[in-house]
Amino acid sequence: MVSIFAPHFFNWTEQLRESGHDVYWLDVFDSNTKVEKIDFAQQITGWRYKWDFPGRYFLKKNHPGFNRLINKVNERSFQKVLERKIKEIRPDVIHSFVIYLSAAPVLPVIEKFPKIKWILSTWGSDLFYYSKKKNYRVDIQRVLPRVNYLFTDCKRDQQIAIENGFKGTYLGTFPGGGGFDLQLLESYHKEPNERNLILVKGYQGLHGRAIEVLKALLPVKEKLREFEIVVFGADEEVFHFVRNSEINSWINFKVLGKVSHREVMKLMGLTKIFIGNSLSDGMPNTLLEAIVMEVFPIQSNPGRATEEIITDGLNGLLINNPEEPKHIRNVLEKVLEDEIDIKKAIKFNNENLRPGLDRERIKYEVLKKYKLVEEELETSGS
Repeated sequence: MVSIFAPHFFNWTEQLRESGHDVYWLDVFDSNTKVEKIDFAQQITGWRYKWDFPGRYFLKKNHPGFNRLINKVNERSFQKVLERKIKEIRPDVIHSFVIYLSAAPVLPVIEKFPKIKWILSTWGSDLFYYSKKKNYRVDIQRVLPRVNYLFTDCKRDQQIAIENGFKGTYLGTFPGGGGFDLQLLESYHKEPNERNLILVKGYQGLHGRAIEVLKALLPVKEKLREFEIVVFGADEEVFHFVRNSEINSWINFKVLGKVSHREVMKLMGLTKIFIGNSLSDGMPNTLLEAIVMEVFPIQSNPGRATEEIITDGLNGLLINNPEEPKHIRNVLEKVLEDEIDIKKAIKFNNENLRPGLDRERIKYEVLKKYKLVEEELETSGS
């Protein structure tokens, strides 16, 4: 396993516990942290620096130029470490997570080992956004022809991969972090008549468009009086907008910064309507969280990924112009003015989508895919 330090990766890898596979993880940027969630895996950390000397973080923060100079001598090469570990471990398969962080750097090394099979998992904007950027596209089109097996988090990205040179075996569409423990989450569920939250994902940055959602809320203030409005995961851009907007004076409005996943799920359990809005994504994880928590979703649809599971007006609503507050307001008003039957939408999701997001069910399907790879290795004699 080659990945950055990421919760999605840990949740995915945890599916391999007691699977019979010997699992190793090389931490691409070396957080130098052992992760308890995947304690069954051999974790290759602490490899990056030859000397982790006192004051290194102070130097990095206050004297970045001098720090870069020292690192030319002090840092080990990721590719040299990977090559050495491949020779030591002699893996049958390397599984990279995200192209530009964990696959492009692997390519020059894995090309030296043509018998090793390569699995790639793509998440979020990995293919949809970066395949449109010339510098990244070069790496994508170098990596994909060498990849033997592919997981994606939406069907859209299978086609993008094929268009950019992938000729291997498609292993399927699965949530980037695996499924959800539905039984555990039941304790967070409130009854429909106890839910009065509108929950907004607060990311702006490169891809997010939370500010456009907040702008859409302003003209419908009177229609929102019965709701509590909570923005979570807000970044500094969003906080700045709120501080300078009349929405900051609303008594039913609250904005939160980074919150734990558990807190997000607790909020979801109190939520009637979830709004997620971005310019680029795969299958949004917060959308899946809303579905398993029986929340009505309003979600942007970049590259038409969201419509793979949401039919506009049936089991949710789609934002087709994420940068236009007026459009977002019009979409929201369909719910506020009872044009959409929320109970019917949630019933549909409970019957048709939620069961398929169960962690054990997804784990079973994922392990079948790894078994397929194993069988093909045995057949080919690799």
